[in-house]
Amino acid sequence: MSDDLKRRTTVGIIQTGRVGGSLGVKYGEYPDMFMALFKDEPFDYVTYPAIDKKLPKHPLECDAWVITGSKHGVYEDFDWIAPLENCVRKLIASGQPTIGICFGHQIMAKAMGGRVEKFSGGWGVGRMTYTDLTSSSEARLLSFHQDQVTDPPESADLILTSDFCLFAGLKYSPACFSLQPHPEHTLPFMVDLINQRRGVQLSVELADQALSSLAGPNDQEQYGQWMAEVLKGERRI
Repeated sequence: MSDDLKRRTTVGIIQTGRVGGSLGVKYGEYPDMFMALFKDEPFDYVTYPAIDKKLPKHPLECDAWVITGSKHGVYEDFDWIAPLENCVRKLIASGQPTIGICFGHQIMAKAMGGRVEKFSGGWGVGRMTYTDLTSSSEARLLSFHQDQVTDPPESADLILTSDFCLFAGLKYSPACFSLQPHPEHTLPFMVDLINQRRGVQLSVELADQALSSLAGPNDQEQYGQWMAEVLKGERRI
């Protein structure tokens, strides 16, 4: 079947933060990063800025869903957090393909009864290695976070883990999962992000270590493809 005859999938992107500043100008906002990750997929997009309290009225408004990252914490007292949690519960219950990344991972866990907090071990930044429990293999993915899921919901199964981030990936159903790392981030973006936060949020030593880690191979493309297959309904986990 030719590409133009393939069934297109409408992906709803729930935007939970803004990149802003020079990085936003250079690399786009969070929805743009996912659109770039899925650039070769037969996807149409609808963006829902949850930070402006704009959320889908029903899970069937789109064929599949992505919940983005954010600079905010899921435990912060914003008036858009509670409505987002309610929306997340509806998406998970619906059976529609749904993927949460970083903040999206954390808000899904919190909405379903888990706990999220600032990790006592500090920041996880750069290329980090996880164990993928769905395939018993290593996953080398880009990360940038201090908050973690520290107590997962009872309804979730662990799918990605590391010594630094124990609950790095959670599965809620065969078409619904979340990841702490960022398959949508590119190496140039990570370099600029680390350098921008160097000496501000990140110590100089940690920033240097994170930049050094980026030199090794990563599995960003592989996990981007995995996400796309789930969103299209071609893969279950």
